[in-house]
Amino acid sequence: MNHPDRRTGYVTWQIGQIMAARMERALRPLRLTLAQHRALMQAVLDPGVSSATAARRAAITPQSMGTAVNGLVERGMLERRTTPGDRRTQRLHATEAGVRLAAQAAETVDAAHAEALQALTPAEQEQAHALLLKLLASLNPSALEGGGTDEVPPTTPRSCSTPSRTPPVPQT
Repeated sequence: MNHPDRRTGYVTWQIGQIMAARMERALRPLRLTLAQHRALMQAVLDPGVSSATAARRAAITPQSMGTAVNGLVERGMLERRTTPGDRRTQRLHATEAGVRLAAQAAETVDAAHAEALQALTPAEQEQAHALLLKLLASLNPSALEGGGTDEVPPTTPRSCSTPSRTPPVPQT
């Protein structure tokens, strides 16, 4: 039997906590929380996504996503738009400034990932990524929907340090 601190779920949780802290630190100079980053990326990669869908994909509560979205709307990075025929559902759209910030944030997060994964060879990174995607598909299929994730089938290896999709930067 595995020691409780060495069970796969617990080790995965520890890595998730460490990665979240590293990404929060990396995003701080951009005045973004991790939840705001996920909200912004969802709006950039899947324009018109609802806040509820973005929350499910990010595996956070709708209330936490609402707080993240409110902060981005106040900063002019996101806009909420109502859907014709359904005034209760508000859709998230990134502003031009939001798209630029998302591009900066993607570079920042990619660098944090690359630094954290230095202990693994590129082949090990691909293997770990493929296995984690397989688990994620089983545990939270919503996380793999839409434009805010790798959109790679769980059996297809992909390097963890390779950016999934960097948002386009509008030409000004």
